[in-house]
Amino acid sequence: MKEIRRIAVLGSGLMGHGIAQVAAQVAKYEVSMRDIKQEFLDNGMRMIKNSLQRFQKKDIISETEMNQTLSRIHPTLDMKKAVADADLIIEAVPENVQIKKSVLAEADKLAKKDTLIASNTSSISITDLASATNRPEKFCGMHFFNPPQLMRLVEIIRGAKTLDETIATIADVSKKMGKETVIVKKDSAGFVVNRILIPALNEALNLVWEGIADRDDIDKAITLGLNWPMGPLKLLDYLGLDTTLSIAEVLQKEIDPKYSPCPLLRQMTRAGLLGRKTGKGFYDWEKK
Repeated sequence: MKEIRRIAVLGSGLMGHGIAQVAAQVAKYEVSMRDIKQEFLDNGMRMIKNSLQRFQKKDIISETEMNQTLSRIHPTLDMKKAVADADLIIEAVPENVQIKKSVLAEADKLAKKDTLIASNTSSISITDLASATNRPEKFCGMHFFNPPQLMRLVEIIRGAKTLDETIATIADVSKKMGKETVIVKKDSAGFVVNRILIPALNEALNLVWEGIADRDDIDKAITLGLNWPMGPLKLLDYLGLDTTLSIAEVLQKEIDPKYSPCPLLRQMTRAGLLGRKTGKGFYDWEKK
């Protein structure tokens, strides 16, 4: 099993900054966090600081631990600088296959030959993404859940050529980050969680679209009736409606037309009503 000392996280957005924080805070890895614009990096570091400050206020970590965590995170715009010394690269860029492949191909060329690469994709074929690199045997899926600082699960997904050693190393890294893992043995769109979750969220959207029930009653019904921690429409706002649409489209294309996204999901995505990330979705987050 490969020893991991330094990690590169590609992307500082909704998932990337959280993965970088957990790697530095819990596992105490040195972490390079790379993005394509300084404003993205600045926003990512700001979200990390805000998260750490909340942990400090709750006495989960001390001020010293907060500062030590921040000192282990190294934001950069330079891909070569980010991946050159990394033992593991975690890709966390937007859920778009072409963007991911482009980033992965660049990182693959600049990384050490024995460096492992994992994608945080929530639905895209691991085998397909691995084909953008020259190391498919050292490539797998490492799907964190939002927010990575709080959610305990990591799905580890095997590609067609992924070695057992790669899976074992990623499982060990996940454990050091304080996560529980499940192994997805077959590279299938949506993996485990989203294969089950996306149809449920889509049906909640259909209930609104068809005028069967209002937002508050739908969320109330599911939180009280199924004991979910939050309703499906609020969860959609947390996940991002654009991200949910991308996953649904992958499921529809790769598995079955029955996963076809509700027209309301497309409509809201086109209108920029994406949830928390834009301030408005099913709920008004600008007021919260």
